[in-house]
Amino acid sequence: MTAGGHEQVVFVTDDAVGLRAIIAVHSTALGPSLGGIRFWSYPDEDAALVDVLRLSEAMSLKAAAAGLHQGGGKAVVLWDDPARPRDEPFLRALGRAVDALGGRYIAAEDVGATPADMNGLALETPWVTGVDGPGGSGDPSPVTALGVVAAMRAVAGALDGDPSLMGKRVVVQGAGHVGGHLVHLLVEAGASIGVADVRPELVHQLVRAHGVDALECETVLDQPCDILAPCALGGVLDRSKVSGLRCRAIAGAANNQLLDAATDETLADRGILYAPDFVANAGGIINIAEEFTGYDRGRALERTAAIEATTTRVFALARELGVPPGRAAETMARRRIAEEGGGRRWRPGDPAAWTNGAPLRSVRPPAASSKAV
Repeated sequence: MTAGGHEQVVFVTDDAVGLRAIIAVHSTALGPSLGGIRFWSYPDEDAALVDVLRLSEAMSLKAAAAGLHQGGGKAVVLWDDPARPRDEPFLRALGRAVDALGGRYIAAEDVGATPADMNGLALETPWVTGVDGPGGSGDPSPVTALGVVAAMRAVAGALDGDPSLMGKRVVVQGAGHVGGHLVHLLVEAGASIGVADVRPELVHQLVRAHGVDALECETVLDQPCDILAPCALGGVLDRSKVSGLRCRAIAGAANNQLLDAATDETLADRGILYAPDFVANAGGIINIAEEFTGYDRGRALERTAAIEATTTRVFALARELGVPPGRAAETMARRRIAEEGGGRRWRPGDPAAWTNGAPLRSVRPPAASSKAV
């Protein structure tokens, strides 16, 4: 697979600390690329490359659809041993790789990453978000979940003319960082919830806390419900699986939920409403983007709540163009990149127009004493 359409792809190796990673910068037309670092056990480097290229492009679309002045990037780390601790030398090496891009890629959390990892990277580079402490926004998962609920409200409005989730049956696939927070929010909204995860202990915690229904991973996608919420890994839905779905709509937190564009068409043909994932799950990137102009939690939550209106606009555009929602959302995002980006590429020292008029600043400059020699 080639890196067609991507501005830059960097392969990173540091044998001394056991680091193998790929950083992909898809677009900086609207501003510096922003995206999480994913720690995952890939079968080989080719699989990691395919993943990082798809994820970084999705981040460009996500930032554009959310109205942010950021581009899309991603990093994946080939991480074969989940029990292996990530020590300071390892995180410093990864931080130096991020720093070498000079701010064209700004790191954040993704699958397998933690605020502690971001703190480790910040010892070597200012181009990292989601750090703990002053200026940082911490774990973006709760805000991502809030954005998914906002998208679900748009879905409910489109289905029944009422955005309330009271009494709606929602099935959540994945009870990790985002999925767990999503369940809490759905309980508060009065929804009836079923949840499944490959880690039964996470499901049991939610059952004890909220009395939700524990579901089997093998059958979670086939459960009857109003809204199916994929919150695990991507590619869980393809054309063959659509035939077995018994949901009215799909709105979840996972990236790249649909295996391909044809699945978007198949869902529409079956009358299943799809809230495009890069619109629904944008709360996390909205939250961390706030760090560049001085983090304000209230403002981040307000902008995340606007995902409801954005999702509603996507549905309206889909009807106007006579296309499925996924294609409509992509059209909307690419239009903005083309119209506002104008083919530009961000460079350090560029005008601050891409940060809503405020000076772009690094989130947490590393202390001089902590910089590796």
